Amino acid sequence: MKLPEEIQFIANSRMPQKTTDARLDGQVCVITGATSGVGYQIAKRLAEAGAHLILVNRNDKKARRVRDEITNQHNIQVDLVQADFSNLDDVRDAATKILSQYSAINVLINNAGLHLTRRTLTAAGYETVFCVNHLASFLFTRLLLERMIETAPSRIIQVSSEGHRFGGLDLDDLHWEKRRYNGYKSYGASKTAQLLTVWEIADRLNGSGVTINAVHPGAVATNIGMNNGKLFQWYQKIFIFPFLKRPKISGEILYYFAAAPEMSKTSGKFFNQTIEEKPAPHALDRKTGHRILELSEQLTGLKPLELNHRQ
Repeated sequence: MKLPEEIQFIANSRMPQKTTDARLDGQVCVITGATSGVGYQIAKRLAEAGAHLILVNRNDKKARRVRDEITNQHNIQVDLVQADFSNLDDVRDAATKILSQYSAINVLINNAGLHLTRRTLTAAGYETVFCVNHLASFLFTRLLLERMIETAPSRIIQVSSEGHRFGGLDLDDLHWEKRRYNGYKSYGASKTAQLLTVWEIADRLNGSGVTINAVHPGAVATNIGMNNGKLFQWYQKIFIFPFLKRPKISGEILYYFAAAPEMSKTSGKFFNQTIEEKPAPHALDRKTGHRILELSEQLTGLKPLELNHRQ
């Protein structure tokens, strides 16, 4: 019996997942948040396939450790770019550095993210989770987009989450100034905004040779949320981690979207692991999507992305 759409994601998460043996020798792959968890696993999987990695991380010491580990195991190039995604100036600087040094970008994996139990603001006054999970990845993608179009075919993978189902996106209160802060809804709001802009960007990239998809990489044990207080850390370790999958699985899942030949034309979709899935209704509201696109462009100082690439 088919489950209601609202809970179909439970069955989808248990289905056999797709894999690929395709290689990415020499292809330039940019990954944000690659020092642990999902980002670390996809970096290792891409390295196995011969890709040229650009790892964008906040912690340079951890990033160097990951680079050394990968280069000791694989004969590939791994370059580092330091950026704190709670600071949009850092994001701009990172994009500028990448554009100045690399003539092609074949794969962009937006993985950096966080979950907070208490409301905090960035130096620029943005709610931190919304800034890191949505605004920063949105800005980073847009800044690299023309290069990806110039060197297409290329792929953008937004590491999304079933947590978008928590909701919480309020266009009149993006930074939780009027409401009591809820960490789950804040996280859901950031992931909803991310999904809504995926549909908008996909429309504008139609015919460009660049695809963009959102992927929930599975319920895996990562360090997300471990920057919160000791009580939350204890709860997560005792009651959540035992039921999660090994992070390595997420590396295989994301690699499928980076490399599988059959995914070369697929764009503007949401996947629960490798199973295409219908997001929550609030993440499919295109009127809200158009508005969050405009707001995201305004908050990041970007010009509107025009429909210049249709064929």
